Amino acid sequence: MSVDVRVAVHAGSRLGEGVLWCDRAQALYWTDIQACMLWRYVPSAGAVRSWPMPERLASFCLCEADGWLLLALESRLAFFHLDTAQLRELHRLDIAPETRANDGACDRQGRFVFGTMHEPPHGSKRLLGEFLRLNADFSLERLPLPSVAIANSIAFSPDGGTMYFCDSLRKSIQRCDYGERLGAPSTFVELSDLDDGEPDGSTVDARGGLWNAQWGASRVVRYHADGREDRRITVPTAQPTRPAFGGHGLSTLYVTSAYDGMDDATRSTDRHAGDVFALEPGMAGLPEPRFAGHPDAAARR
Repeated sequence: MSVDVRVAVHAGSRLGEGVLWCDRAQALYWTDIQACMLWRYVPSAGAVRSWPMPERLASFCLCEADGWLLLALESRLAFFHLDTAQLRELHRLDIAPETRANDGACDRQGRFVFGTMHEPPHGSKRLLGEFLRLNADFSLERLPLPSVAIANSIAFSPDGGTMYFCDSLRKSIQRCDYGERLGAPSTFVELSDLDDGEPDGSTVDARGGLWNAQWGASRVVRYHADGREDRRITVPTAQPTRPAFGGHGLSTLYVTSAYDGMDDATRSTDRHAGDVFALEPGMAGLPEPRFAGHPDAAARR
């Protein structure tokens, strides 16, 4: 599908990820994982701000408590207050060696679901990643889903009854019935045409379609709830990472990207690698769910 894709922010992120829209602040947030930096963009003012993090910030979600984010840093979960830059550590992650937190999203019930990935200094990635859920009472549980090399594409249907997820290296997106208990995973869509690419982050629109950014393929693809491809949109960089609906009426689709892994010659031709893009897909998204647990309650534990 041909639509106008524009650069919203010349971010230059090495590994832009985790993008989401705050309807209360009318602002877009994302992380540059490798730069250990949280970013915010307010379109109405054209204002961009960043906050340094103590370690790599993989993903995050909004909180019901105004001014707070829940962060999945590489080795821990923490609350972060945007006005004061106060960081309140919540959990150290008990995960496999050479793994870190990766993609995450808040479910429709106000719980934060995130995954981990294997990141060895040498050799191939192994199936050491997993999926975890932080509940509103701050208990942390492992979800009964298959082990992965790179947990990604975490998203939830509009009614909250379906969870989408993937192992990026397996080039397929999975789904399962979702609630207090999870159903058996099944294949949502096979991505056999992704020769040198892989599925990355996803979001769901108000009609129940899943939008997936496809790393290495310069595109974002929408799938109907039954897995049929509906449209694919080319973006002006090789490595889009995650989409999110925002703006007026949640009618703008924002897409983060990355230059991580590119050599100098590739970067010189991929001039927008690491930027944040915006487009109008002709349909709207859903307000971003918020984590239900309050930071003050966590501090009193």
